[in-house]
Amino acid sequence: QVQLVESGGGLVQAGGSLRLSCAASGGTFSSYVMAWFRQAPGKEREFVAAIAWSGESTHYADSVKGRFTISRDNAKNAAYLQMNSLKPEDTAVYYCAASVAPPQRAGEMRFIAYWGQGTQVTVSS
Repeated sequence: QVQLVESGGGLVQAGGSLRLSCAASGGTFSSYVMAWFRQAPGKEREFVAAIAWSGESTHYADSVKGRFTISRDNAKNAAYLQMNSLKPEDTAVYYCAASVAPPQRAGEMRFIAYWGQGTQVTVSS
């Protein structure tokens, strides 16, 4: 059983940056592809980014390419999402997830083994 806890959300102005963290415990962190999803009010949860087991590859949603960077530190059992050039449409609850699929398929929620509880990101215009 893996527990995931996100942190780092908050309120930021458009054009600003935030760094989300995901702390994992209770399992073998390096055996999972780590991913970030988000869910805006009234919308379905959507894939944001994923990173392979040792960080050797990454995969991003088109909407965040060039602005967001996913990373991980297996020694610290942690994953991160650096978000730059934030836009009001990035406002959502952001969820950390552990996937059993490769990064290119980590956006398929049927492959998610564990979810975090989410952290709110609000971008003001």
